[in-house]
Amino acid sequence: MLNLVVFASGSGTTLQAIIDAISQKKLDAKINLVISNNPEAYALTRAKNSGIKTYIIKNKTLEEQDIELTNILSNFTVDLIVLAGYLKKIGPKLIKQYKIINTHPSLLPKFGGKGMYGMKVHQAVVDAKEKISGVTLHWVNSNYDEGDIIAQTTVEVLPTDTAEDVAKKVQAVEKIQLVEELQKFSLKK
Repeated sequence: MLNLVVFASGSGTTLQAIIDAISQKKLDAKINLVISNNPEAYALTRAKNSGIKTYIIKNKTLEEQDIELTNILSNFTVDLIVLAGYLKKIGPKLIKQYKIINTHPSLLPKFGGKGMYGMKVHQAVVDAKEKISGVTLHWVNSNYDEGDIIAQTTVEVLPTDTAEDVAKKVQAVEKIQLVEELQKFSLKK
């Protein structure tokens, strides 16, 4: 079984996909903790509704957050940290100590980097008149969206697509790809 910690800043739809895959026996894993930097994140409610412990990071410097998170995580079994719509930078201590993956809503290296998340990415894809977009699962390193790529899944972008259309297509494949890749990690454990 794969022991996960999930970091999320928003609604938690990706977290819910992981929770659902575990409950449907499509993923041999357990989420030991959900961490958020946003006390209003619906991801925290999703976690609590599923009996998963939660933790809210205090708004501090990157270095302080790094120490705080390293201390908190030392109380849990952690095989892998999943960033699922988490909008804060990860500190060097965490990166050194844990395996961390991130889902990004574009085909990296395109449309990645600081400030490129959510609808901003999809709008940039539409504005650039891209014919394909998709989702990238990658290892986290000290630079935004620059870690080694684990997997990518593409979606077609039609000339008539809006950023919202692209978002729906990407979100549909993102959850499938993530669960499949997490199950591969689980089988290797």
